[in-house]
Amino acid sequence: MSGPGWLLRVLGGLPKPTKRPSADDEPPRPLARDRIGDYLLGRGYRFVVDEDGDLTGTWDGSRFWFLMLGEHQEILQVRGRWHRTFALEQRAAVGLAVNDWNRERIWPKAYLREEDGVIALYSEVSADFEPGVTDLQLAQLVACGLGTGVQMFAALEGLLPRDDAPPPDLPDN
Repeated sequence: MSGPGWLLRVLGGLPKPTKRPSADDEPPRPLARDRIGDYLLGRGYRFVVDEDGDLTGTWDGSRFWFLMLGEHQEILQVRGRWHRTFALEQRAAVGLAVNDWNRERIWPKAYLREEDGVIALYSEVSADFEPGVTDLQLAQLVACGLGTGVQMFAALEGLLPRDDAPPPDLPDN
């Protein structure tokens, strides 16, 4: 019988290919803070556990959190807050830059929040791991959340207006 390999398999002419086990075939396990912490420690990253029990640290001067959300804490969210803030009057200009980012890229989601009379810029990457997560999947999400968040903050650094005055009434990080 001649023809494409898939057709021969469908018609019973070729044996079904067998999948060889690899290191990537580990079974998914439940998401846990310890697993996130182990990944961060394995990369040599420094972090602390805040008063809410969330892992948090600073990368390139900006604060990032590793949050477990959802009814069963099955959603991992890597959230970053840029070290810069903006005056309320700059909301429109900053909003345009954030909209451009969100329109042109998949990660991270970017958004603005008003906090203590200033505008703060956040990055966010989330994934639902209800069926569990492998170490490789966990590593990919944490790396994506940190890497794209830092990249976004760096890219916006030159685009957004700079006000070197310290923000009012914000505690030091």
